[in-house]
Amino acid sequence: MNQTPEQIARDHIDRQLAVFGWMIQDKSEINLHAALGVAVHEYLTDAGPADYLLFVHGRPAGVIEAERKEEGHKLFTHENQAENYAKAGIKYLDNEKLPLVYLSTGEVVAFTDFRDPKPRARSLFSFHRPETLHSWPKKQNSLRASLHRLPELPSQGQHRRLFQAAFWLEQSLKQNKQRAPIQMVAGAGKTFNNTQQYLIT
Repeated sequence: MNQTPEQIARDHIDRQLAVFGWMIQDKSEINLHAALGVAVHEYLTDAGPADYLLFVHGRPAGVIEAERKEEGHKLFTHENQAENYAKAGIKYLDNEKLPLVYLSTGEVVAFTDFRDPKPRARSLFSFHRPETLHSWPKKQNSLRASLHRLPELPSQGQHRRLFQAAFWLEQSLKQNKQRAPIQMVAGAGKTFNNTQQYLIT
């Protein structure tokens, strides 16, 4: 049977969600408490039907926008469209903005956490499990917000150059920079006390 690229993407997404613990439901047969994590197809919002609306313990947690996979088709160009769904009101529910937005072709997953100081999509290996999303509201800050509140790096007992590398890496993370390569020569202090190795990637 011929399928559109979007339908093919949704078939792949359905399989991935099932593997990672999500129950897939159609909008005509919704039972939000049938499992910890429920992904509903085409749930109605003020911005139109979302490809997937994610519910954890019966409460809306995030949205997935399925995109076609085509040569030269850039996934991240649709980030604004997915954010519109996250901002929208959800039918039958009095919801706040959904902070978690996924874009996926079924093979590639991009994720944005709008709790971040400067939200930006990043690639994931897979969708998060419902248990993971369930644990996040207990934390005050997102991952990138937490990077702004790192405790002071202790310098005592550390090799000077190792301390400098770690310090500037932390500064880069706090500035929300996407990449921070560090190159250190042999003898620069990558090994601490001959037992603890610092692997900086």
